Amino acid sequence: MTLLLMAAGNGSRYGKLKQFVALGPKAEFLMEFSIFDAIKYGFTHIVAVTKKDKVNFLQEYLVKRLPTGIKLDVLAQEISDVPKGTSYTTERIKPWGTAHAVWTARNVINGAFAVLNADDFYGSLAFKNAAKIMQASTKYKFGLISYTLKDTLSTNGSVSRGVCNIKNGVLTNVAEHLKLEKQGKKIVDTNTGIEFTGNEEVSMNFWVCDASIFTTIEEDFKLFLQDEEKIKSSEVFLPSVLQKMINKQNVEITVLNSESNWFGITYAEDRDIAVFKLAEMTNTGEYPLNLWNL
Repeated sequence: MTLLLMAAGNGSRYGKLKQFVALGPKAEFLMEFSIFDAIKYGFTHIVAVTKKDKVNFLQEYLVKRLPTGIKLDVLAQEISDVPKGTSYTTERIKPWGTAHAVWTARNVINGAFAVLNADDFYGSLAFKNAAKIMQASTKYKFGLISYTLKDTLSTNGSVSRGVCNIKNGVLTNVAEHLKLEKQGKKIVDTNTGIEFTGNEEVSMNFWVCDASIFTTIEEDFKLFLQDEEKIKSSEVFLPSVLQKMINKQNVEITVLNSESNWFGITYAEDRDIAVFKLAEMTNTGEYPLNLWNL
């Protein structure tokens, strides 16, 4: 089973690359805890997609840590990587988005894989449930590991979350809300005024996909590159690609709650909370003090 880590984001609200911030008791990155949990539940192939200038660093860093028998691919998400027969002339600086990050791995992944953000903490049981979806007997394996909205907020500012509509354990759609804040007992999207109880299931970008998604992403990306306005600053988002697949009834996306606590570092002020939580989980024995026996 393969775990794909998206580690090429710019971290605009945090102020620097969050993927390489030392947070663990031994200065580990958050992605190391995801890798540790994934290996615990049977993952044997780690793919990391990052910026070109970070590839060698991350390759050398992880090779020293991963157990024997774990395959590793570290790839660069590059703006120049577009489908054959396509091109663009508009100036572009930032990456093409999460769907493009996944597409970057098209040549090293052949079957089902889990994909998530390298700069988030997802919790051990989330990987157990992802493995359950991947090991199911269905031909095409697609899934979402969901979290409870009230457990994914930041006390340091608003957050963007995809609120899920689910029917009989299957995802029907994800509605993006870009500015969610807690106000008293309610959670409010301050852009739209829509209120939530906090018990809603949300996507934190932890998906299970089949390799067939690479073809769909490429088709969507080709259409994207025909629109000069989108090329300037828009992105190709993985949830949008999956939503199109749902709408066309090409996939059925199983939703399993993570049964774990999520946390991330959306804002610089979130760092101390993350450090405290990782130290606490180490002290209680949920994680060993030395993840990799270095």
